[in-house]
Amino acid sequence: MAQNKTFTGRDIGIDLGTANTLVYVRGRGIVLNEPSVVAVSTTDGSVLAVGSEAKETIGRTPSNIVAVRPLRDGVIADFEIAERMLRHFIKKVTGNRRLARPRVVVCVPSGITGVERRAVMEAASQAGARQVHLIEEPMAAAIGAGLPVSEPTGCMVVDVGGGTTEVAVVSLGGMVTARSVRMAGDAMDAAITAHVKKRYALAIGERTAEEIKVSIGSAVPVGAWSAPGGTPARLSERNVEVVSASRGGEGLSLDKGDTPDRSDTFGLLAEGDRLGAGDDPERTQTLLPPDRCTIRGRDQVTGLPKVLELTADEVRHALAEPVDSIVAAVRATLDETPPELAGDIMDRGIVLTGGGALLRGLDVRLSRELDIPVLVADDPLDCVALGTGRCVEDFESLRTVLDARPRGLAGARI
Repeated sequence: MAQNKTFTGRDIGIDLGTANTLVYVRGRGIVLNEPSVVAVSTTDGSVLAVGSEAKETIGRTPSNIVAVRPLRDGVIADFEIAERMLRHFIKKVTGNRRLARPRVVVCVPSGITGVERRAVMEAASQAGARQVHLIEEPMAAAIGAGLPVSEPTGCMVVDVGGGTTEVAVVSLGGMVTARSVRMAGDAMDAAITAHVKKRYALAIGERTAEEIKVSIGSAVPVGAWSAPGGTPARLSERNVEVVSASRGGEGLSLDKGDTPDRSDTFGLLAEGDRLGAGDDPERTQTLLPPDRCTIRGRDQVTGLPKVLELTADEVRHALAEPVDSIVAAVRATLDETPPELAGDIMDRGIVLTGGGALLRGLDVRLSRELDIPVLVADDPLDCVALGTGRCVEDFESLRTVLDARPRGLAGARI
């Protein structure tokens, strides 16, 4: 009996995301949140860095080192590297105990094929798992967001991750209908990169594109929303300088010395108002975030470094295609929803989770397009990991949601 408790105490849940991997350990909560990146030596194939250390090398590696993302569009693209990454993360949270072979619950997109499901299970098994169970990301997101998934009422969740957007209607402990769209955060970064390259002939990296999206990206015009995406803006790195327009037309710049807590307080100020060193950031959260930013890249015509200023309107137009795809996926899923559950969704609203839910104005855009209330989960970045953790904590009671597939899923993938 004691031995069984020792084993189950190490059970873990893994949110195996395209952008980040989160690990939930039973009884301890989320203990690891690192980028899904591995730095590999091209000389002998050895792994040099995993997670945060490997992400720092993206776009900055010499010829003998390559930074690899083993997951693309929510599924394993490089099996060997994915297995090494999982082994590293599992070892990091379980320690060097000889018999540490935990039971693992892994999140997967709802639209992956049988071959892709087996690849995930095999990678986790070879990484040291004693048992491997799969749970679809929208179901885990619904559980993590606190939705009543076991009740006979319809709940709709939209999980906008890095590689895929998962849309599902949940009722009675299962997914009634689901749709997986390979159009999410990575596609938004690629759209910004393509826009800057096409219009200004300026080459920027994926990290710079992500910083632009976080800094000034939005789904609707600035006047339609007043809060900075529900979360403090991340401090920009050296390739992106955030600028905000004041009432007098002069720009305010975010210098490297500014703190992250104050990076979202630069906005449209009333006449005579100024932000001093002693101002309380919590009292300025309702100010609009920056409406343009200065970026640095390589001019494709001259081949020299170049500085360029982008506006929020430009970035919003660049993001139009991926945002439209997300809206279309939600609309198509609603079209397949039974009438009784559709009525429940009208009353309860749609819940947004995932990192893409923090895109400014995305909830407003969906609500306008669908005429349904849209809410952002309290902790959208961790909802999937928390839902996976609930399955680990209450494995027997939530056993029915594992390894289950929604009705009518075949052909629902876009």
